[in-house]
Amino acid sequence: DVFCAGNEGTFKFLEDVITEVVALFPGTYIHVGGDECPKTRWKTCAKCQQRIKDENLHDEHELQSYFITRMEKFINSKGKQIIGWDEILEGGLAPNASVMSWRGTEGGIAAARQKHGVVMSPEQPCYLNHYQSKETEKEPLAFGGYNPLSAVYNYNPTPAELSAEERKYILGSQGNMWSEYIPDFKGVEYMAFPRMCAMAETLWTKQEQKDYNSFINRLKKHTAILDARKINYAQHFLTNP
Repeated sequence: DVFCAGNEGTFKFLEDVITEVVALFPGTYIHVGGDECPKTRWKTCAKCQQRIKDENLHDEHELQSYFITRMEKFINSKGKQIIGWDEILEGGLAPNASVMSWRGTEGGIAAARQKHGVVMSPEQPCYLNHYQSKETEKEPLAFGGYNPLSAVYNYNPTPAELSAEERKYILGSQGNMWSEYIPDFKGVEYMAFPRMCAMAETLWTKQEQKDYNSFINRLKKHTAILDARKINYAQHFLTNP
């Protein structure tokens, strides 16, 4: 359930995979994940414990940082940049890494203060696999949580706690659609629309120019396009915006 950080073969395997990925995709970033890494096996693995000793690391969190930093050097050598979930901050952030903040905004704030690029993607309100109505018994089964259309629209990805200089490191935001509770693509459409429309507008509009009522009025007209494309969108906003 986790790569062995003490085995050189692990890094050879991952370098081979990254080499193939780099050849396939022209984009700048390679997302390395790094979230929810189970470190239990590392604590009992003789090779991992030897790696901690050899590299003068403090604990398994620093071992993960070593792992990410080592892979970052290889990925950078291929002309790419890494991005990972905010857990990659634990144990020390790799020198050139960007961070995707999902466990709230704290990870993104910390990364921006360290002058690293940030994509804000906190569960509230950016997880589109969460319920969009409090009447959950009438909704398709979802992961949980509650992220209504209004919360997505009113979201500001730039934390007020950051200085003007630090805010420059906020690259944007991302809506996430995890599909383990969604059986088919019509279900994906239902969870994504119209919240995806709200996220697009909120990220492309200056905060002082945002107007939720105006958005709802325009969204009601936009349904003609969604209907023409036979998109299975949620319709709560038509009766209870």
